[in-house]
Amino acid sequence: MLEGKGIVEESDMPLKMQIQAMSYASQALDLYDVCDCRSIASHIKKGFDKMYGSGWQCVVGSNFGCFFTHTPGTFIYFSLETLKFLIYKGASY
Repeated sequence: MLEGKGIVEESDMPLKMQIQAMSYASQALDLYDVCDCRSIASHIKKGFDKMYGSGWQCVVGSNFGCFFTHTPGTFIYFSLETLKFLIYKGASY
């Protein structure tokens, strides 16, 4: 497990959720090859959907850009190993 080795770059999540995000990412990296970003993202999204309700989005990779609107208190962008992780819950309109 790589827990505690992530570097949070931006977040408005409560600390407990940030720790959970890095824990799910660490679990996913234990289960999947680092090149299998789709499975890693799916693992994290499913964990957040189960724990905090549906509507979560997860982007995993080493080089990506994005622009999005999120529900306040549900955004984190962090790095772990060679990957970057973006997790957020989409905004309701």
